[in-house]
Amino acid sequence: MKTFYKNPLAYYEIAHFLKNYINSNTIIVCIGTDRCIGDCLGPLTGTILKSKNFPLPVYGTISEPIHALNLDKKLNDIKSTSPKSIIIGIDACLGNTDSIGEIQIRDYPIHPGKGVGKTLPNVGDYSIIGIVDSCENTEIFTNRNIRLNLVLEMAKIISDSLMHSYYLYKHETNL
Repeated sequence: MKTFYKNPLAYYEIAHFLKNYINSNTIIVCIGTDRCIGDCLGPLTGTILKSKNFPLPVYGTISEPIHALNLDKKLNDIKSTSPKSIIIGIDACLGNTDSIGEIQIRDYPIHPGKGVGKTLPNVGDYSIIGIVDSCENTEIFTNRNIRLNLVLEMAKIISDSLMHSYYLYKHETNL
């Protein structure tokens, strides 16, 4: 499922899609770093979710990011403390120029670092990615190309979607 971040119903469409993947065993893992605007979608989303008191566990925030240097350890810790959980991974991604601003929900893991030639472990049973820049660009994830406003708006939509999908899950299970 995919939608554009400027779509006024983006959060609603994403929430309705995600409600089938959220339950009380779901964990949100937000990948990225605050040291690069293009890669801070995950930590921004995690920070927003925590500030809204999202009721499910959230890992990866601006103050405690999950990135290439600590990803293995953090994933092992999460999996050892919550082995039966469903993980939804969130990360920034590169794509075609005309896809910048697109948010995609996938029923498979994120492959972090793939766009910049890194080999890192896959994250999640499901994934949410935001396309923040073009893979056609030779200067990948440069701060000169990516607007913080784009990343922040996408993070708000993703966090609103997760909040709403959790509400839908709770509402449907209480009927």
